[in-house]
Amino acid sequence: MNSVTGAKRGLTACVILMTFGAALFASTEASRAEEQLPYIGVGGETSAPIGWAEFCVEYAPECDTAPSVPHDVVVSTRAWTELKRINIAVNTKIKPMTDMDHWGVVERWNYPDDGYGDCEDYALQKRKLLMQAGWPREALLMTVVRDHNGNGHAVLTVKTDRGEYILDNQTSDILFWSDTGYRFVKRQSQTDPNVWVSLGESRAAPATASSR
Repeated sequence: MNSVTGAKRGLTACVILMTFGAALFASTEASRAEEQLPYIGVGGETSAPIGWAEFCVEYAPECDTAPSVPHDVVVSTRAWTELKRINIAVNTKIKPMTDMDHWGVVERWNYPDDGYGDCEDYALQKRKLLMQAGWPREALLMTVVRDHNGNGHAVLTVKTDRGEYILDNQTSDILFWSDTGYRFVKRQSQTDPNVWVSLGESRAAPATASSR
């Protein structure tokens, strides 16, 4: 092999290696970006849970609202501290009890005023207290998921400028939605709490942030 041929082959190998390296880097970065997408994908309108429909009959003023502009909360140190405080307070104060044991029915959504409640009652109470503290309703979304055992479960999604966080009666830790291990099914629309939307793949989100 003469020196010219060797140089050409070496240059070709170098180009191939660089091309492969660039493709690998791009693929890795794309995967990393996908993993870090902070917002779960929102689909079309779907049916509201029967529990929410009945909740709106019992607590009619809570549901008598007009459509509004979506808002995501800007997470300040103060806001995060308040979020943690309310989450822990509700999880500590309310004692778990199934709707069947509590009310003699399979499903009933209501505020746990007597100190007992099911998963959705914890979420409703957290939503109520956060709104009373000045958090925008549009960022506090009742959400239906499938838990680790495939059972239906309700949590509260808090939409922020940093992504979507989950308040859950199963843990006092506030978890990023993708860290819960749940399959997200549907939740309230940000524009109208009486409209529910299906949930799917993660996505980037539009900038609709409001300060706390």
